[in-house]
Amino acid sequence: MKVAIVSDLHLGYERFYDDAYTQASEALTKASEIADAIIIPGDIFDFRSPKPDVIAQGLNIFRQLKDKMWEARITKYSGQGRIFTDIPVIAIPGTHERRAQDSENAVEIMNLAGFLANGSEATIEISKGAEKISVSSLGGVSEERVKDMLKEYSFSPVPGQFSIFMLHQSIYELLPFSDEFICYDDLPKGFDLYVSGHIHSKVIAKVHGKPFLIPGSTVLTQLKDGEQEPKGFFVFDTQTNEYKFHEISSRKFMVERIDISDKDPSQIKMEVVEKLAKATKSKVQNKPIIRIVLEGRSNESTKQISMEISEIIKNETNAVVELSKGNVENYEMESNIESLRQKSIENLSIKDYGMVLFLERLKDNNYKLGVSASELFDMLTADTNKEKVIKKATDIVLESTPP
Repeated sequence: MKVAIVSDLHLGYERFYDDAYTQASEALTKASEIADAIIIPGDIFDFRSPKPDVIAQGLNIFRQLKDKMWEARITKYSGQGRIFTDIPVIAIPGTHERRAQDSENAVEIMNLAGFLANGSEATIEISKGAEKISVSSLGGVSEERVKDMLKEYSFSPVPGQFSIFMLHQSIYELLPFSDEFICYDDLPKGFDLYVSGHIHSKVIAKVHGKPFLIPGSTVLTQLKDGEQEPKGFFVFDTQTNEYKFHEISSRKFMVERIDISDKDPSQIKMEVVEKLAKATKSKVQNKPIIRIVLEGRSNESTKQISMEISEIIKNETNAVVELSKGNVENYEMESNIESLRQKSIENLSIKDYGMVLFLERLKDNNYKLGVSASELFDMLTADTNKEKVIKKATDIVLESTPP
């Protein structure tokens, strides 16, 4: 059986709203033409509570999958919830869809409508003829809870079936930034394939001696170095254990680094102009995204240099250009460990980085309230009804504070 792995569609992503929709649609349509089943390890949507027009986008894309005449079908569900379709399209909620406990997330709404099967905290069997495979999944949960959740559910492969384990989490080997993150060794043993979402660039690794695949996002979001490669999805053949990455049409993204050491502003400006001219030489339908990264040490004011380059960027009409300072402010050599730590920040989304800082600050202050720190963070960063969630968080704090 051929299984497509498509992840992190981020429908509703505001900066590249149209890209998110068209590229998600292309990825899922192509995947349905090539594969017998599709699994989606999280972040179909970019918000916990998507707007109606974004929900409509999701319904429109997944309706096409629902209407296809699939040879493979879901034949068994083992979990605490319910599914309402037998089409072999399985998804889990990611960090962007995770909501406070007892609140329905957008993936579950799609599940209730029968457009996909919510595989979170469950094992789902897919059959095609005489072949059966199983997909066991843990939906995106807070980093502080994931190890306990893995122990609680004790996921294990189904005997006699090709078994896949799917999750949506930060992995320490890929993001060595927090000791809250799980390691490869924390994942349940015995599965034939491990897949994850969350990280927006392609990853190919091994877990317990078996393939571990992350396809990356289908749309540019974080503008990190790893997103320069083409977007797309994996298709894994359970009979041959071979896999292939299939590219989709996506907006081109380039990172151009400029060493400003011992250069005067006019030299730096000229180098920026030359790099932009080279990068925009080929005309394309969607303007490419170019990230200019300044590096090194300059005797000139970095603020003045940035202002002058910003003027060039403002007048650029053939590309979307961003400016960042890289390690301009860092003149001393870092240790290998600290360099790795700083590199890991590059792969974290702003929300995830904020979560890490929030948890570290609470830990430093001996946080001992009656609700998990991650749940408190989720409430405080909720994208709807701010007054209500802040009041709830305040009530929890007051109830948990000794008189």
